[in-house]
Amino acid sequence: MKKYDAIIIGSGQAANPLAKKLARAGRRTLLLENHAIGGTCINTGCTPTKTMIAVGRMRYIVSRAPEFGIPVQAGDVDLTAVIKRKNEVVSSFRDGLEKSLEKTDNLDVVREQGVFTGHKIVNNAFTAEHIFINTGAAPAIPPIPGIDQVRYLTSAGMLELQEVPQHLAILGTGYIAMELGQLFRRLGSRVTMIERGHSILNKEDDDVAAAVHKILEEDGIRILTDTTVERTAPLQGGGVRLTLSGGGELTATHWLIATGRAPATAALQLPQTGITPDGRGFIPVNEYLETTVPGIYALGDVKKGPAFTHISYNDYLVASENILNNAHISIKNRPVPYCMFTDPELGRIGITEKEARAKGLAVKVATLPLGKVARAIETGETRGLMKAVVDAESGQILGASVLSVSGGEIMAVLQMAMMGKITYKQLRNTIFAHPTFAESLNNLFMTLDND
Repeated sequence: MKKYDAIIIGSGQAANPLAKKLARAGRRTLLLENHAIGGTCINTGCTPTKTMIAVGRMRYIVSRAPEFGIPVQAGDVDLTAVIKRKNEVVSSFRDGLEKSLEKTDNLDVVREQGVFTGHKIVNNAFTAEHIFINTGAAPAIPPIPGIDQVRYLTSAGMLELQEVPQHLAILGTGYIAMELGQLFRRLGSRVTMIERGHSILNKEDDDVAAAVHKILEEDGIRILTDTTVERTAPLQGGGVRLTLSGGGELTATHWLIATGRAPATAALQLPQTGITPDGRGFIPVNEYLETTVPGIYALGDVKKGPAFTHISYNDYLVASENILNNAHISIKNRPVPYCMFTDPELGRIGITEKEARAKGLAVKVATLPLGKVARAIETGETRGLMKAVVDAESGQILGASVLSVSGGEIMAVLQMAMMGKITYKQLRNTIFAHPTFAESLNNLFMTLDND
C-alpha cells in the first residue's frame, strides 16, 4: 500500500491546480485520471464548444455583410476543417496542462480509474489522509421507449460530426441545447428544439427567456414547448422518428439529447469508503466541501450546486486554502456568475426578479432594450436587453441579466459593483468611455430616476 498525503480522483478544473498547489507545498500527491487530462471543460465542454461557436458567429457576420455595404455571401461550411481547428485548440490546451503536471515535483499522475476499495483506500494500492473527488458529470439520457434502438448524440458527439446535419432535433432547451442549437443552425442545419415546459430557460425571468426565444426563432430555429417525446424509432436509411405528445411526429437526420447531466459517481464505489450519494448520485458535502467522511472532499459537478467550470475552480481555491492555511473559507453565499454563450450572450449574476418577488423583497427593476444602446445601434447588434434588480431602500444591486454582445463582460462590471457595494446611483453617474456597451449602464439605471 502506497501512502500519499493527498489523492485526487479525476482531473477536472479543481483537480489540476489543486494537485500542483498541494505538491508544491510539499504534500506528496497522486492524481488519478482514466480519460483525457483536463476533464469536461477542456476536452468536450468550454474549450471545444466556444471554439466552434466562434465559427458560427463568423458565418453569421458574413451572412449579414450586405447590410453593411459589403457584397459577399456566406458559402457552405467545411465542417471537417472546423473540427480540425477545434481539435488543434483542444490539444494545445490539454498538452500544456499535461506538461505542467509532469514537471511538478511531488506529483504522480496515474492514468487509471480511481475506485474506493476500503476506507480511504483507492484501487487496493493507495491511501491518503486527504482525498479529493473531481470526476465531474456526464450527459443524462432519459428513459424514453425505443431510445436504445436509435442513434442519438450527446454534446460530446456533436463536436465530432464530420458533416452538417440536414435536420437536427434537440431534446431540451437548457444552456447546452441553446448554444449547440444556434451553432448548428448557423452552420446550415435545420433545427427543431423540444421543451416539455411552458417556456425555455425556466430559471431565468420570463422577459429574458422570451427575448432569447425570439432571437432563436429569428435565426430560424423552431421551438416546440409543452411537448414531450413519448417514444422513438429508427428511420430506414438513417435518422430518427420521434412520437410527440398530443399525437404529433417529428423526423430528423440527427437527434441531440440535452436534458441535463448526471454526476460521474457510479464507478467510484463510494460506499466502500463510507460515503452514501444522494438519490441522483451527487456526493453530499458541507460548506467546506467535506463529505460525511472526514478528510474526503467533493469538488465541482460531482456535488450538488451550480455546475460551472468557474465554480469548480473556486472549489479548488476554497479547498486548498482550508487544507494548507486552515482558512475556514465557506462556499455559502459566494457569488455565482455564469454566461450562456448564445449570440448574443446571456450574462447572469445574483438573483432574478422572480426570485426577489418570491422572497418578498422590496426591489426596483431597471430594464433597457439593446435597441436603445448607442453602441449596439452603431454596430448593428440591437438584439437583447439589460436588466438589473436593485434593493429599493439601499440602492444595492442584487442581480443582473445582460443579454447582449459581450453580455458576460458587461455582467462582470455589475458583479464587481455588487462586490464593492457600489449603488446603482453611483453607476448611473459614473463616467464610462464613450461609446461602449458598458456606458449603457448609465442609461440602464436612469430608467429608475422616476421611481
